[in-house]
Amino acid sequence: MDGTAARIERETMLIGRYMHLAERQSVPELRLERSAYLLLSRLVDEPLTLAELSTAFELDVSTLNRQTSAMLKEGLVERIPDPAGGIARRFRVTPAGARRLDAARTSKVAGIDALLAGWTDAERETLAAALLHLNDTVEARMGSAWPRPDVDRDVPPQD
Repeated sequence: MDGTAARIERETMLIGRYMHLAERQSVPELRLERSAYLLLSRLVDEPLTLAELSTAFELDVSTLNRQTSAMLKEGLVERIPDPAGGIARRFRVTPAGARRLDAARTSKVAGIDALLAGWTDAERETLAAALLHLNDTVEARMGSAWPRPDVDRDVPPQD
């Protein structure tokens, strides 16, 4: 096993663990289940059908049906007709869902900001650029990119 790849695997596993621990320590009203956070983060860009969510997340429709049903009950999403006239209904984030997502994201960003308080702007930008590059590589391999309207890929990372 390649030593660098093994170190990257370990460090990404730890990031996931630490993010999960930080989430558990956040204000209960700001918490969202991981699946709800991910689905809302994707649906906030555009309403999608179960089939489209299945493709985007590489999950079976029955799993997504359970997750979206729970989100419907909480009032985080709603079903709407397809604006293009398709048969399948689409899931759209409700105003309450958008508020919960914003609150959860704000809490997560504040936690990351606190962790990186001692880092220089260049170090922060280098980390963000490396993570974007890693995710771009994964998405290229999967053949499906996560929408990022706020990312300018023409800006080179700072040294």
